[in-house]
Amino acid sequence: MSKMIAMNLPIAELAAQDPHIITIMQEIGFTDITRPGMLQTAGRLMTLEKGAALKRISHEQMRQVFAQHGYTLCVPNKGGNEQ
Repeated sequence: MSKMIAMNLPIAELAAQDPHIITIMQEIGFTDITRPGMLQTAGRLMTLEKGAALKRISHEQMRQVFAQHGYTLCVPNKGGNEQ
């Protein structure tokens, strides 16, 4: 069973729940998140969705790499249901 990752949660919150997510993000191309202080500053506001748009990383690429590590990306809608 894969672990669910909400793409609209702040990266700092995701990392607090599962630190391995940062290693996967680095593999995808989010190299700045490993710089000292970035997780505590930008990571409090930045989400995977926003970061992907900023870095021009496709959702499909992220989905594939996270899936290789046993994760499933989801985007909860405003009603709390996952898509």
